[in-house]
Order: sequence, then C-alpha cells, then structure tokens
Amino acid sequence: MIASNAELFAVLRQFNPWWAGGRSPDLPKWRRAAFKEIADWSLNPPAHRAILLSGARQIGKTTLYLQVIDDLLDRDVPPGNILYVTFDHPLLKLVGIERLLELWREHEPVQDGPEYLFLDEIQVTKDWQVWLKHQIDFEKRRRIAVTGSATPLATEGQESGVGRWHTIRLATLSFFEYLQLRRLELPPLPHVTSLRSLFEWKTADFERIGPLARPLTALFHEYLLRGGFPQSAQIESIPLAQKLLREDIVDKVLKRDMTALFGVRRVLELEQVFLFLCLHDGSQLNVAELCSSLQLKKPTVSNFITLLESAHLVHRLLPIGYGKSVLRAQPKVYLADAALAPSVLLKGKGMLEDDDALARAVETAFFKHVFTRYYAQSVSFSYWRGKRGHEVDVIADTGDRLVPFEVKYRARAHTGMSDLKGILEFCSERKVDSAYVVTRESNDFGVENLDPSSHPRRLLRIPAPLACYWLGRSELESSHPRTEPVDA
Repeated sequence: MIASNAELFAVLRQFNPWWAGGRSPDLPKWRRAAFKEIADWSLNPPAHRAILLSGARQIGKTTLYLQVIDDLLDRDVPPGNILYVTFDHPLLKLVGIERLLELWREHEPVQDGPEYLFLDEIQVTKDWQVWLKHQIDFEKRRRIAVTGSATPLATEGQESGVGRWHTIRLATLSFFEYLQLRRLELPPLPHVTSLRSLFEWKTADFERIGPLARPLTALFHEYLLRGGFPQSAQIESIPLAQKLLREDIVDKVLKRDMTALFGVRRVLELEQVFLFLCLHDGSQLNVAELCSSLQLKKPTVSNFITLLESAHLVHRLLPIGYGKSVLRAQPKVYLADAALAPSVLLKGKGMLEDDDALARAVETAFFKHVFTRYYAQSVSFSYWRGKRGHEVDVIADTGDRLVPFEVKYRARAHTGMSDLKGILEFCSERKVDSAYVVTRESNDFGVENLDPSSHPRRLLRIPAPLACYWLGRSELESSHPRTEPVDA
C-alpha cells in the first residue's frame, strides 16, 4: 500500500476545505471571461460531456476551477458532491482516480443532485482515457471538468474522446483583463462590441476618443513587458516579473513538463529552438536557417516546434491557401505572450527602446487578442505574401469573407498609403472591401473611404492599445463570448 487511507484523505481534505465548511482561501474576486462559460456548462451542460480547459502553465486554470466551485457552493450545491483533485501532487498521482473516488465517497456520502469532479493535470494518471470514456458514457450524474496539456488529451485519447469533451482554450490575460487585474484607472472610453462597428463612426468620434485613449499607451507597454500570466502580471517590479516568467517557462515547462509529458530527452536543444523563436517572434520561420544555426536536423526541429505548440508556448500561422504548396511554405510563429521574448532574452525595459523588438511584441499581442476572441467560431487564421514580396500580417477567414489586419507600430504620426502596399495588393487581388491597420499613435485613428471602385473600399486605422483593449473587453463583457457571430 502506497499510503494509508487516513493519509490520503488528509491530502484530499486539504484540497477540498468546503467539506468541513470552509472555502478556498485568497481567491480573487475578479473573474476572467472564461469563468461564465465554465460555470454555465457546469450548471446546465448543453450536452453530456466533460470540460477540457487547456492552456499554458501558470495561466490561471486552477484558479478558474476553484472560482467555479465557490460559485457552486454559493448556489447551495452540497459540499460533499464537489471533488477537486490535482494530480500534480505526487501521492495522488500514484494512487489513481478510482481509489480517490472510493475514498471520497467513504468519507463524504453522496447527496441529491449532480456530482462535480474537477481534476487538474489528468493526463499524468494511468489509463485516464478509458476512465473518462466510461464516466461520460455511464455516470450521468457526474459533471467532470479536467485540465492538462492539449496534445496528450487530444492525441492519446483521440478515439475515446470523440464527442466526450468540450474544449475551452485559455490564453494569457488580454490587455483589458490585465488592466482589471491590476486595478488601474482607465479613461472613460465607450464600449465597442466589435472593431467593425468603428466603420460607422464619424470623424468627430475618432477625434474625440483618440486623445482620451492616449494614457493607454504607457499601460500597454507595461503589459507587453510584464505579460499576461496572472502571477507575473501582478508583480510591481518588471525585472522581477520577467524573472518569474522566465523561470516558470524555462525550468518548469521546457525542462520538466516536456520530459514528463512527451518524453523529451534533448532538453538543451529544445531550449535552443525556443530561444531562436524568441529572437524571431512574429516572423516567418526559416527552418533551414534554424537548422544550420543550431546544427539540428529538420525532423528534430519540426518535432520540437510541434511540442512547443502543444504546450501552448507558440502558435503557427500558415500562409493563406490550400494544398501542398501551403504545407511546404514557411510558417509564421508567434509566441503565446508578447512578454516571453523580452523575459527569456533578458531584455527588460530595453525592449521599448528597440523599435523592431517593440513592433514584433505588438504584433504578437494583437494576434493573440484577435485569435482568442474568435478561435472557437470556426474562424481560420493565416498570413499572406504576394509575388512582389509584400505581406499582410494576419488574415481571418470567417467562411464568407476575409478580414485582413496589418500591424504598423512605428514612431510616425500617420500611417500613409505608401506603408500599406501589402494590404492594398491583397485586397485588390481577393476583392476584399474592408481592411484594418493597427497603428501606434492615438491620433492615427480613423476610417479612410477610398475609391468606390477599388478594393479595399474602406480602411480603418486603429491604435494597437485601443484595438487590444476593445477586443479583450468585448470578450469579457459579452454574455456568451464564444458563440456570438464573428464581427471583427
């Protein structure tokens, strides 16, 4: 016997203080956008499936589940019908799920109503796929929410998982969530439900709101330095926040999780690949250059990048199109959070003085915001590179229209047409009527109505801090942020 029942129950009781009339201590009152979706699913699941909450380490998955449990207790769900387990605990990982459930029911008899199981890092337990399949198929009273790495859950349990869980992908904090978490004073900006609605604004609206939004720029730069991981975002010292982020990513994810979850043995080489991606954040990835620089073979590099994507540290963006030519093309690689590169590369506040590094960080932050806002709505994302070498940074394909975004974050008062050859060429080639340019200055904000016979016919210039602010706010304040129509 690994441990006595008394020892095991003592651990379980520690993670489930509500059994003795207590609550989880120090839970933040503020809640992320994903809270409502998880809470609604727990109370009234539209289908009998488990919830899979996926995302990078230190992103707040456990806090979200504990907040949902707190909400269930406020709704008078019997405390004994709620179980929380983290399989990061070595003893619980060794014991396994079934014995823990037996122990739970020995000490906490079942009461009327559903049972709620919240299981952290389920993928490290033995035969979790078979267990979860059985639970969904035969235990109709149980509502199960799990967390873990997306790749083990998606690939190892591909057959048994079909139709048996609903995935909620959690990104790092949006700019708006960051501001809320830090309780910063915000300018009196109007609520904008979609960037597309700005095409209907009048010139006077842009002239009025632009100056109001000016204080956001400094806060946005701090956000790019501290990052969207809740723990580091709350640390006052930016160097200390970056140190914490660097240690969490390099030590815990690259050196521990990659070995435990994926069996990676060449950890140093994996770290070198990640450092290369940090140096080229938001750029097209030249795999041949990477292989030559690090003296690695292409299959090794491709496997490492796939693992980093599976661990939610990077996102690959393929060029728009179909077929083998696209698969052979160079992908763009974005880091999961703009603060990763300056933290890992020890740039500190110096990033703000490096125009190229700052522009890359802004593009990464904007891509994360627009991707997070619409990822669950069958919107695909890509980039475009024309025959003349011109590019468009991000293209959202909603199924019935293409929405191009170009990030031009530079120290210039106004973004002119000469700066937008790529987006103009793309819109002309694909007959796209409306396009977006993400700018830097608060007065570089407004709609240009172009020649009615041209494509695009309308061009919206919007400062990056405002774009990220509104994208994050509309996700947080929407009643059903993952199901409303796409309206970029």
